[in-house]
Amino acid sequence: MLVLIMGVLVAGAQDIYDNNQIETIFSKNKSNGGYGAFTMGYSQIDGRDALITGARGAFIFDHSFAIGLGGYGFVNNLDYSSYVHDNPETQFMLAGGYGGFFVEPIIGGTKPVHVSFPILLGMGGVALVENNGWGWDWDLDPYHPGHEYDHDIFFVVEPAVELEFNLTRFFRAAAYASYRFTSNIELYETDEDVLKGFNFGMTFKFGKF
Repeated sequence: MLVLIMGVLVAGAQDIYDNNQIETIFSKNKSNGGYGAFTMGYSQIDGRDALITGARGAFIFDHSFAIGLGGYGFVNNLDYSSYVHDNPETQFMLAGGYGGFFVEPIIGGTKPVHVSFPILLGMGGVALVENNGWGWDWDLDPYHPGHEYDHDIFFVVEPAVELEFNLTRFFRAAAYASYRFTSNIELYETDEDVLKGFNFGMTFKFGKF
């Protein structure tokens, strides 16, 4: 993280804004834009490590407010296990995704380093999937590593804070932390709040800011 921050600061110093660029949230000079982004993050789901990946796109209004759509996928550690049909050797993992509409207030968007507060509102799905170590189970299906045992849908609200670095005029990187609130999950031998928890990761944005 220290190396990344130093690299960001150096790149930001090489890309100084013009004097007529706004320096506060509100300005007489209005400017709209937009961006596309991809995200990679870490979370814990059911007490096990999970990978979170996603993408989002948004319109930006006057450097201070963005609105758009986002979606994320997740899978928890491959050692997830559950007693199914009294067989403790059966291995399972949790996998799924969620997405929806988000709003993103931005504070100091023209500064080299600033913060934003995206809030996602949407819904998703989660499945309890048999884990064969990501290998092929030819007895079940030669094209899938396992089969779904149980599934459910849920509503989600995910507020976040992002510490964002302006690398160039068209590229930004942000370190983020968020908390995923969901409706109760109904899966076999799984806690109803299994998907609630913190996420940490990086977001990379490309566009006109």
